[in-house]
Amino acid sequence: MQVQAIIEAAVECKKAGVKVLPEIMIPLAGTKAELDFLKRFTVETAERVFKEQKTRVEYLYGTMIEVPRAAITADELAETAQFFSFGTNDLTQMTFGYSRDDAGSFLPEYVRKEILERDPFQSLDVGGVGKLVGMAVRLGRQTKPDLKCGICGEHGGDPKSVEFCHEVGLNYVSCSPFRVPIARLAAAHAAIKQKGKAKGKKR
Repeated sequence: MQVQAIIEAAVECKKAGVKVLPEIMIPLAGTKAELDFLKRFTVETAERVFKEQKTRVEYLYGTMIEVPRAAITADELAETAQFFSFGTNDLTQMTFGYSRDDAGSFLPEYVRKEILERDPFQSLDVGGVGKLVGMAVRLGRQTKPDLKCGICGEHGGDPKSVEFCHEVGLNYVSCSPFRVPIARLAAAHAAIKQKGKAKGKKR
């Protein structure tokens, strides 16, 4: 139903003269076989709409990396996926084994007692979850060098997390509307910082 709605909307946009490139993203996939299985239904649905509407549009098929297994087998997933979007809220939850429903009852105490440096649901855990993200980007691009990678979730509006995303080569960050100005500023700072490092190495 969702695939049909996306493709039908894209076709309507094309007919209205609006250029679009929809991205069909499968959440919580853990294996290539799962992505392959669901791709069949996606393609069948899209082809049916194209036949009914007597026109076609290009679209991308990808996945949201939200479970640790997806991150460590990203080279396999990239054989099917055309893009990755890291769902770091769920990836953090599954990596730590914390439930977001009750984490608020103990995480402030963990931070206060310095068990954790900061709340991992607010600022990306670079040492753990971040390693999974970096690994997935590296493995995915070994299979598909032009693989588009981004992040989706509240971490996309955290300056420290945005800087990390820039360092590991993500193409974009996505976040809540009210966090967009902060994310844009953080992305600019990260780019300037990287240029500064590059100039320093040349000297």
